[in-house]
Amino acid sequence: MKALYLDCFSGISGNMLLGALLHVGLPEDVLRQNLSLLPVHGYDLIITEVNKCGISAIYVDVKLHDDDGDHHHDHHHHHRHHHRHLSDIFQIIDESQLSPKIKADSKRIFLFLAQAEAKVHGVEVEEIHFHEVGAVDAIVDIVGTAIGLDYLGIQAIYTSALQVGKGFVKCAHGLMPVPAPATAELLRNIPYSNGEISKELVTPTGAAVIAALSINHGNMPANFLSKAIGYGAGTWDLEIPNVLRMHVGEIKDESLMTKTFVVEANIDDLNPQIYPYVMDKLLKMGVFDVWLTPIIMKKNRSATMLSVLVNDLILNQVLALIFQQTSTIGLRYYATERKIATRKIIEVNVPWGKVKVKVSAYEGKICSITPEYEDCKIIANEHNIPLKKVQQTALEIASAVIKEDVISFES
Repeated sequence: MKALYLDCFSGISGNMLLGALLHVGLPEDVLRQNLSLLPVHGYDLIITEVNKCGISAIYVDVKLHDDDGDHHHDHHHHHRHHHRHLSDIFQIIDESQLSPKIKADSKRIFLFLAQAEAKVHGVEVEEIHFHEVGAVDAIVDIVGTAIGLDYLGIQAIYTSALQVGKGFVKCAHGLMPVPAPATAELLRNIPYSNGEISKELVTPTGAAVIAALSINHGNMPANFLSKAIGYGAGTWDLEIPNVLRMHVGEIKDESLMTKTFVVEANIDDLNPQIYPYVMDKLLKMGVFDVWLTPIIMKKNRSATMLSVLVNDLILNQVLALIFQQTSTIGLRYYATERKIATRKIIEVNVPWGKVKVKVSAYEGKICSITPEYEDCKIIANEHNIPLKKVQQTALEIASAVIKEDVISFES
């Protein structure tokens, strides 16, 4: 399993995360290209290599354009009103062409951030607004982080104990204790210490990413093998290096991975109309796969075996659903091994429009290229072309693109 270990000896912030992701292998053009899919403008992403107490690190700065001229000012102003509440930010993310995983991670981080702010200010989540600078900054940091995690194929995030800083920092309302209240709220159940430095080392954005996405805190997991290390620079120059150290590595132990189960039920007395309904409900619940097999049971009776492939986190919900929705009075389940190819979605231009194509690789070698059926079907219907021709064309173009571009797959 591909995992990330964040060593936060000097805190963590959105731009430290972005810098570390770039340092450890996220290509700058992938980051910029994905960020350009968001309808968010009026900023420059400035990426520089800096030195912090002798450690070379990458520093990411989001510079907002100054209002220069009325037209621009108007435009800016319009956006300012636009990027405010959580629902607006969700809409910006949802309407983009980003991958579903990037969207889901970004929204989860924003939700945690807004919930913490709402709790601190004693208001409802929807009343929280991200002030103008904060909105663009937060969107770039948070969505950028989700882009990096997706690109690197990270399946789990672990963190060290955090050093948050001590004392008070100036803010709009006067002096604020470190960690800031929203940060403290986000760090519930996460170990941290103040340390000796009078600065805000952990920002709400940094804390939100950890609260929303990481699964374990305190120490590097015993079975974590570090394969690549990157450093993301913070803003401060301190007596210690103000950097976030990011390890990308593998977790080998099975015990930490969720186990996969096959659940089976033999059913001979259920109205067949119920099966598609149940299958749909199971898939929505998040099972890996569900299928039906015609079988012959005792007394030569035709029957159906319902099979579900599921991870142990939702095993109990799946068992409950099968009992509740079908006529079965017993079922069996057993642990199974599962190997899956790495998948990436690319989009290709065919003569009639765009088609998404799923590219799969196993152990670094591309093993299959599959145009998305739904995309091809829409084109085939609209242009009255045989479906097989659309699929074939998409496949040929995708193969050519991949040869030129050789998509990097992390093993």
